[in-house]
Amino acid sequence: MTEPNGSFEVACDESGSEGEKLVGGNTDVFAHAGIRLTTALAARCVEETRARAPSPTVEYKSDVIRRAKHRAALVWLLGPSGPLHGNAHVYLIDKTFLVVTRLAGLLPEADPHVVHRQGRRALGDARWTAFLAAFNDLLRAGPVGIRNGRGPRPSAEAVFHLVDGLPYLRRAMPGAAALRAQLRTDPGALPALDPLVPAILQAAAHWGASVPVSLVHDRQTLLTDDRVARLRAAAGTTLAGLRLVDSRTDPRVQVADLLAGAARKIAEDALHGHGDPELTALLRPYVHPRSIWGPGGGLIDRR
Repeated sequence: MTEPNGSFEVACDESGSEGEKLVGGNTDVFAHAGIRLTTALAARCVEETRARAPSPTVEYKSDVIRRAKHRAALVWLLGPSGPLHGNAHVYLIDKTFLVVTRLAGLLPEADPHVVHRQGRRALGDARWTAFLAAFNDLLRAGPVGIRNGRGPRPSAEAVFHLVDGLPYLRRAMPGAAALRAQLRTDPGALPALDPLVPAILQAAAHWGASVPVSLVHDRQTLLTDDRVARLRAAAGTTLAGLRLVDSRTDPRVQVADLLAGAARKIAEDALHGHGDPELTALLRPYVHPRSIWGPGGGLIDRR
């Protein structure tokens, strides 16, 4: 659909969102899908998917097509003869690796993959994960004393005490403390760790590289009017608009939900070393090469 300002619309939805809870949550992968289909084509896609994977549910969601008995329908949806081929993309985020990426961004010229590898080697998996969980808590939005009823949020000093023996990581402490202070003084700031923020910016960059794109997105509590304005400013000329809709009224967003949910499950299986080779191969062409992804999984083509 072409807009009066010359832009076009792409419908988006996500799967695996737990806000800024990135370590130790219910899901390890966040997937954000964007599709470029007309409303009529999207409605036909939903109808065809229902026919291939029947369900009595009123709002057809991605959990239906992820069931093993509906595998053939999922293969059709992702395959080269399906409606999404060439009309969709998926931005994947390994949630733990997003925390590592934010940590590395506070260190001079640090490669997140190197930081991740060295941290695990020096501390072991359990201590490294505990440090990342504490760092995650430090940078979550909200007042300094509130942490979902689990006691006071840790200070930067307490978090980096966990890596006392690693001086190169402790160099990130001043930047982390400053970022935490900035988040406390500006409640409307874009969250430092919510994966929806980089996902929307990458969707705008991907689809709006030549012509500005207008994104139609399922409603999200993160996307207040103020934050939508900040996202538009951050995206620059690539993002012409960001409109929130009820997914039940827009079949394009329903199709984006199908793709995002399927992508998250396929990617999570691959991340944990028990991926489905056929589904992984079908998903790979959709995956954004700048997805935030750690080692393993075989999903990212770093073009």
